[in-house]
This record gives sequence, structure tokens and C-alpha cells, in this order.
Amino acid sequence: MSAAVATAYESAQVGKPAPDFEIPSTKNIEKLDEPVKLSDYRGKWAVLLFYPLDFTFVCPTELTTFSDRYADFEGVGAEVIGISTDSAFSHRAWLQTPRDKGGVEGLRFPLGADITKKMSKDYGVLIEDRGIALRGLFVIDPEGVLRYKVVHDLNIGRSAEETLRVIQALPTGGLCQVEWRPGQETIKT
Repeated sequence: MSAAVATAYESAQVGKPAPDFEIPSTKNIEKLDEPVKLSDYRGKWAVLLFYPLDFTFVCPTELTTFSDRYADFEGVGAEVIGISTDSAFSHRAWLQTPRDKGGVEGLRFPLGADITKKMSKDYGVLIEDRGIALRGLFVIDPEGVLRYKVVHDLNIGRSAEETLRVIQALPTGGLCQVEWRPGQETIKT
């Protein structure tokens, strides 16, 4: 697979307020009439997982892993939202497809439908000539400030374990060395 290139006019910058959004979602899987928006997550850590497409190969491995670890995310006061440029109808079909058939049935968090591609542009993950998102992971703090982002090519899934570690490290306010874990000292200067 060739390298993908995202647009360069993102407004999502670490240390600044996260770009606002309101997009269709699967929060109400029956009616698909409840959007997901940034303000829904005020007071909690929000993890945005941009992925290329429903019904693909790496995407279900990522989303189901984050879902399987959802209790751990809740334990650190975090919520997860999966986002692609697919429609809410495609998301619903994927959510109703068993995992052993390439689906994500049983997913414990909503999927957002960025069908206008505005959110993908704002977060700097849109592959414009393909109309899909790169794999982007964004951690937004309880006050709505973007604190962490990782964006990479389509072939490689992200780590739920590392995302949890980052969310645990950020509130310490300390200098957290590589592989830092809760309970360990931070670097003293």
C-alpha cells in the first residue's frame, strides 16, 4: 500500500482548545438521530479514534481492542469515540456484523460519521484525494484542550495500552519518562 498524505491545514494543535464538532453518530443505533459532539465529553477525557473505513481489515482490530479495554478507559475518566468518513448507516451495519465476519458487534462506544469531512480536515487527518481519514488518535482533556495526538499511515493499528498510559501520565503534571506507569516517580529536576 502506498503512503497516504493528509491535508496540511489542520486546526488541532496540542495545548490549544480542540476543534469543536457535532456529527451524526450511532449513540442511538436504532434511530441514528443523536449526534456526537465535543461538549458531550466536557468534564471527561475524550479519545478520538479516526480510522479510514468501515468493513476493512486493521480498523476492526483497533476498535474492538479499545472496546475490550473500555472499562479501563472509564476507570481513568475517559470516553472513546470512533470516527470515519462513512455514514451512520454504514456504521450501524458494521456494528451489527459479528466480529468473526469482520464486524465490530458489541462495540462499547459510539461511531461518529464525518460525512462532510470537516472534522477530518480540522484534525488534519483527511486524505483529500481519497475522501478518507488517516489513523489519528487525539486525547482531549476534561476542559476541552487537546493534550496528545498521533497521526500515521493506514497500515498500522494504534495501542489502547499506550493511550491509557498517556491519559494516566498527563494529570501528574510531572516529567514522565519512557514506559512510565502509574505509581512510579516522575523525573525530578
